[in-house]
Amino acid sequence: GGESLEQQVLKITGSEDVEKLRALEKLCSREFFDDPSLLVAVSRRILEVLELVMPAPVEEKKVRGENKNGKKKKEADPRKLELLDACSALGKACNNVRDFEDCRRYYKRAKEGYEEQLGPDSEKALEATYSVICVTEMSEGEKIEKLRALVERMMAALGEENIVTLDMLNTLGEVLRQNEEFEEARKVWERCLAGRVKVQGEDHKNTLMTVLNLGNVYYGLEDYEKALEYYERALKGYEKTLGKTHPDTLHTVMNIAAAYHVGLKDYGKADEELYQRALEGYEAQLGKDHEDTKRSAVNLATCLAQAGEKLKLRKII
Repeated sequence: GGESLEQQVLKITGSEDVEKLRALEKLCSREFFDDPSLLVAVSRRILEVLELVMPAPVEEKKVRGENKNGKKKKEADPRKLELLDACSALGKACNNVRDFEDCRRYYKRAKEGYEEQLGPDSEKALEATYSVICVTEMSEGEKIEKLRALVERMMAALGEENIVTLDMLNTLGEVLRQNEEFEEARKVWERCLAGRVKVQGEDHKNTLMTVLNLGNVYYGLEDYEKALEYYERALKGYEKTLGKTHPDTLHTVMNIAAAYHVGLKDYGKADEELYQRALEGYEAQLGKDHEDTKRSAVNLATCLAQAGEKLKLRKII
């Protein structure tokens, strides 16, 4: 018989074949093996192999033109960029397994390298700067200030319709919402949504997530009617692109139910049409013991109790 899948994986992780390692890294990234620690091992091996084959430093090439200080610009070394990409990938893999010390180390190395090779306002350097901010311990206030400053740099360097800039706007909105700075979060997400629609389209998953986020921020502002507008818009998009029983669709159904239940005190609308739909969908898709299924059951039971629906409540219990 041939080698088992496990034996093949072990052989690849010990090899110096970067192409095979990259193919395995892609499979791990897509959760094919459902083993984040394997992704760390593969990403680390790719970096080791690239470091082994990196030639000794040579005199740096120059290109025509001058930078703002009047000095000649350096030409980026593709081999160094490949190494920095591997550092960034390893930082992300370490973050997934909550190895924050190595995560910070590799993200910082990638950031400093990109700044040297491509310039501090290049897309990769700015993206790496964001990664470093996210994994560095600091107060929420300090993080918000750093993210605000980074957004402005991205706007100036990359433009408001750049995907990385839009991702950064979305992240800033989420941090502001978590800090209960709802009004600023609303403004940030509205800018983000306008860009998402223009660049990625109405039904793109990132656009729909931003629509959902705006619903959440209006919910935080206790403007439940406005929250429902955005939730319904997100639901329509998710049903169209993912189907009526996808977990992301059901999550949006739960948000709508909460707006009726908690916000508008419309218990009948919440329990019969929404919480019940979410519960049945989660049971079918995720099983009775999944946390989302249990949460929807609790929400439905709470809603029925508050509505005085004792008979329906007994059936649930």
